[in-house]
Amino acid sequence: MKESGQRDAADRLHTVAVRLLRTASAVDAEMDLDGPRASLLSVLVFGGPMPVSRLAEVERVTPPAITKQVDALSELGLVRRLRSETDRRVVLVEATPAGRQVLERGRAARVRRIAELLGDATEEEWAVIGRAAEIIAARLPRRPG
Repeated sequence: MKESGQRDAADRLHTVAVRLLRTASAVDAEMDLDGPRASLLSVLVFGGPMPVSRLAEVERVTPPAITKQVDALSELGLVRRLRSETDRRVVLVEATPAGRQVLERGRAARVRRIAELLGDATEEEWAVIGRAAEIIAARLPRRPG
């Protein structure tokens, strides 16, 4: 594929990915969390406990901003702080069972929304979509959440 064809395909994929995310995230109200808090909770559920500094790095915000989000999620009982077992000076943040449940319920709602959107796709189209997802996932950098 020529470079211009690659750019065109990448442009179309970008447009569709943004629209798909917006469509799927329309059901996020069921979680009662705004986007940044849902993202932070996702990082903790799928990435495990992390220091605040690492959370800020992953979420691309300042440590004071992430601390504010952690405080809000903590007040809701969705995350908790704990001391590292290997270095007692380090405070980790982890998702609580309630936080995991909220996130899993939200993710399931997004997946259902995408499945509904594509509900009339043929078996062959589903196979193509699945393969495309595998190809893209294999090239993405690993990141918690």
